[in-house]
Amino acid sequence: MPTITVDKAALFKELGREYTTEEFDDLCFEFGIELDEDTTDSDRPIVDGKQEPPQLKIEIPANRYDLLCFEGIALMLNIFLQRKSLPHYKLVEPANGQLQEIIVKEDTTKIRPYVSGAILRGVKFDQARYASFIALQDKLHQNLARQRTLVSIGTHDLDTVQGPFTYEALAPKDIKFVPLNQSKEMNGEELMTFYEKHQQLGKFLHIIRDSPVYPVIYDSKRTVCSLPPIINGDHSKITLNTTNVFIEITALDRTKLEIVNRMMVTMFAEYTSEPFTIEPVKIVSEHNNETRITPDLAPRTTQAEISYINACCGLNLTADEICKLLTKMAFSAKPSTTNPDLIDVSIPPTRADVLHQCDIMEDVAIAYGFNSLPRAFPNISGTIAQPLPINKLSDIIRVEAAMAGWSEVLPLILCSHDENFAWLNRKDDGNTVVKLANPKTAEFQVVRSTLLPGLLKTIRENKHHTVPMKIFEVSDVAFKDLSLERKSRNERHFAAAWYGKTSGFEVVHGLMDRVMAMLRSDYITGEEEVKALPGSDSQYFIKELDDPTYFPGHSASIHVRVDGKEHVIGSFGILHPTVLEKYELKYPVTTLEINIEPFL
Repeated sequence: MPTITVDKAALFKELGREYTTEEFDDLCFEFGIELDEDTTDSDRPIVDGKQEPPQLKIEIPANRYDLLCFEGIALMLNIFLQRKSLPHYKLVEPANGQLQEIIVKEDTTKIRPYVSGAILRGVKFDQARYASFIALQDKLHQNLARQRTLVSIGTHDLDTVQGPFTYEALAPKDIKFVPLNQSKEMNGEELMTFYEKHQQLGKFLHIIRDSPVYPVIYDSKRTVCSLPPIINGDHSKITLNTTNVFIEITALDRTKLEIVNRMMVTMFAEYTSEPFTIEPVKIVSEHNNETRITPDLAPRTTQAEISYINACCGLNLTADEICKLLTKMAFSAKPSTTNPDLIDVSIPPTRADVLHQCDIMEDVAIAYGFNSLPRAFPNISGTIAQPLPINKLSDIIRVEAAMAGWSEVLPLILCSHDENFAWLNRKDDGNTVVKLANPKTAEFQVVRSTLLPGLLKTIRENKHHTVPMKIFEVSDVAFKDLSLERKSRNERHFAAAWYGKTSGFEVVHGLMDRVMAMLRSDYITGEEEVKALPGSDSQYFIKELDDPTYFPGHSASIHVRVDGKEHVIGSFGILHPTVLEKYELKYPVTTLEINIEPFL
């Protein structure tokens, strides 16, 4: 979970009273966050000749983006303590009635297609507010934005640039500007070389470095505002004297783009000349007919069932009581006029974490008090979990394999590219495996597309133990799938490996037959068309397989017929000697791997 450091005295001043460490720890628990450390009695560093003031280090849930800064924590705790109500955030037009515009060029679809913006007018910065403003950007970049790969934020002194702005994608050599806190003008290629060993920025260069075009934002005078997601221009940098802040945000994910925009403006709108007002920016995107006004601060509306909330919490609250509790968590709620079992809930722009009525139920429980909930519910609780079908099937196979005398192992889901391909005598077609964009070590380059590397590495690290060694794993592998929103999919596999002085082929074959029998699948020769026996759901057969992973003539593919459809679900065989050599194994290894999802 993210840890946020706030000034202790400043936070207690905002909360209207002093707390002991124990009292504030209790308040954090009641609100659903955790006090990690109070540095009052610690050896604090010396800053500018003075000892750093006491700090509070607070752990917050990863999805509570509204708590990633001092302003958010102070506001939400004050609402929880019923000292304040949620502010009404307003979009206001500039005095001249002309909105600033960001004009989006079509070429940006090649690199980073989405952009959003907003303006905070009349901001009053001091050192603490400025530091908090910068820290929020950094936390959002680390958390929601996944190290700037999905979203990146640029903030500028609006008085140093002039709109309308343009969002373009140009060749690296055609982009020239003075980067933030530098004095020398550079083009895109020179900038990449200059920052490749930079402690902070070097880790972000890979995001666009190999692209033929880089994203860039210009003002009307062709002054570069930023080169997202790497660095802003020095010309428009914000300082303590900045009063009008222009925020531009670029992204690969439109949903996260708008969440980040809302978080930035709602957290710091209290410092504007007219508190809690935001000046919108018009995004002009004619090439795809997506011209719009950002940010959208309208509350989302949803409904929650009173019976569901009471069942999950073991309570018997009325609609009015639930609505009153929800105000402590920054919601606006009222009983539904159409159904007595429903409440209408208005979700503020600060609460991007609310996706389902279970989130509302959780906030009702927090507002009621976890320590006040009954220890035992008199009725059947709505919180009793049911396993997903794929997990239930996995557990059944685990038990069956363990009862057959095999030991379960749990290797890492990441491995090197060679372990997943070359060491198994397989080739990467470039469209199958999910690769990490910036792996920390060679061992964590890809998400495995087979369970075999993990099994073989486990044997390698334990080969001093007595043989034969019989291990198995039931877990996920991942594949690219551009048809899905997340561009990848998981697939649940079962794999086993025998390591010993003999091949153990017949033992692995027997394990496969036992698992297939347990899955109620009948063995057939493959050519015959027979009805499944009573009590069985499918049929399976094997065919000789020519696969360089296995020793020639000693492997087979596994085929299953389910509901009249044939699936190739996996293979088994004796591994090729070159595979054993790569994994430093001196005895034969026979492996089995199948996809168990067709049996759901």
